Amino acid sequence: MIRVFTLATILVLLPLAQPAAVTSITPDLLLINAHIVTMNERRPEAEAVAISGGRILWIGANTEARRLYGNSRETLDLNGATVLPGFIDAHTHLMTLGESYLKLNIKDIPTEQAVAALVKHRSSETPRGEWIFGWGWDEGAWAANYPTYRSLTEAAPDNPVFLTGLHGFAGWANKRALDLAGINRGTPDPDNGKIIRDPKTGEATGILTNRAQELIQKHIPALNISQVKRAIELASDECIRNGLTSVHEARVTRVMIQAFRELVKEHRLKLRVYGMLDFADKALVDEWLARGPEIDSANHLFTIRSVKVFADGALGSRGAAMLEPYSDEPRTRGVVTTSQSEIFELTRRCLQHGFQVAAHAIGDGANHMALDAYEQAMKAEPKAGDTRLRIEHAQVLAPMDIPRFARLNVIASMQPTHCTSDMAWAEKRVGPKRIQGAYAWRSVLATGAHLPLSSDFPGETLNPFYGIYAAITRQSPDGRPEGGWYPDQRLSVAEALKGYTTEAAYAEFEERNKGSIEPGKLADLIVISGNEKLSSPAEWLNVRVLKTFINGRLVYNADVKK
Repeated sequence: MIRVFTLATILVLLPLAQPAAVTSITPDLLLINAHIVTMNERRPEAEAVAISGGRILWIGANTEARRLYGNSRETLDLNGATVLPGFIDAHTHLMTLGESYLKLNIKDIPTEQAVAALVKHRSSETPRGEWIFGWGWDEGAWAANYPTYRSLTEAAPDNPVFLTGLHGFAGWANKRALDLAGINRGTPDPDNGKIIRDPKTGEATGILTNRAQELIQKHIPALNISQVKRAIELASDECIRNGLTSVHEARVTRVMIQAFRELVKEHRLKLRVYGMLDFADKALVDEWLARGPEIDSANHLFTIRSVKVFADGALGSRGAAMLEPYSDEPRTRGVVTTSQSEIFELTRRCLQHGFQVAAHAIGDGANHMALDAYEQAMKAEPKAGDTRLRIEHAQVLAPMDIPRFARLNVIASMQPTHCTSDMAWAEKRVGPKRIQGAYAWRSVLATGAHLPLSSDFPGETLNPFYGIYAAITRQSPDGRPEGGWYPDQRLSVAEALKGYTTEAAYAEFEERNKGSIEPGKLADLIVISGNEKLSSPAEWLNVRVLKTFINGRLVYNADVKK
């Protein structure tokens, strides 16, 4: 059994004498009678916090708070509740989450027949010829027995249907959609994509993986700017309800940039966004490299200084690039979606122009290739300075590559719930030897590498407390397997909290402004249910966010029902 002590104990941090309080300023807000977990190694906890001008003015004891700041414009007694820094999710798809609220949600629908029934119902409400979109079928879990277009065609014969997979690496279409896209047995597989075909007839089955999805997606009407902004707002509200105050948006497109900027101008962007440009739009990346990063040093709401590039696909669909063939499919090593030379050239150019690179790499082959490209680029640009290059997911690592993250100062941006979602089938893909380097958080952290944590929502839940639970247990929410899956790779609670706060702030060059509760930093805080005494890991699954503050402003209050 894992024993979890109070947050103050598990942080195991050194105390620091409180600097002289700023008493000449009247705080906008004073929070008292709280258990404040600061994530500041020099002063790990406090009872009160004073906020002024959107930043932390002071932290300390209740008695001092009342003496120094009894004249605060507003005082809120939290009755002993725990306060944490606002969580930072270091890898998200905010736009995809928002779109999912505009689409048919089929996440967690267990069977092809059940999905078809939902499509049939939606078809009855949809004009003939109009597209039906859906999202959320599990392309990893269903990879051994993919569905076909037939069930969707029967459900909606007069509507083109396209259902995106949970992690975005496969799409499922009906016959009407295939016909509109001109996909038939003679259609060649595109680069870095595959049209799944009937082994007997060669006919397209309706499943398209990786870039093959673009054959259909290019025929789908794009959302207009109003719809994009609405999707972002819907997703932002859900983030704030779950205690997220900042996100790293992995794949920002041209229309999303316009939407984010307009939302900022209209004072409607509710959380902070660190944007990664989508390398698939090379013209967009070229434009930004020519102009340089856009760093919002005034409001810290929307910054672009990173480029996202895909080195490979996903493990579930056997698209992750491996050094050796898959254990359960020896005919393939996966797919390299961007070559090492392309990643090197992109990284070299980004380093020249002040941009970070974030490479999606799942398989050990893709991770090895990305690390090689990064090392080569850093040698080519020795004056680049503080590069903070990132690998997103770092899901399966060869033993020789684990120490390279720290040595090269490459950030390992990893997702705890990927482990607990994949553990039922991951070892079948890679075998008992390679699985030792899969989801290897402890091994990576032990080298001294930076380890920000995230969800990759909406493929996984955006609830960060589920991420913390997965990180400290390596178990499903119902406690399986007993003792945890490869439990030597578990993190401590303190390490998991750092992953969602200080480490995530570091990954976006914002450690001076975010990630901890200390004077001078942005007043992004959350108040959570219960107290800090969590006697068992499972209690993290029941933690609720009671209040969320951004810039010291209350943006979510669980007591207020809309």
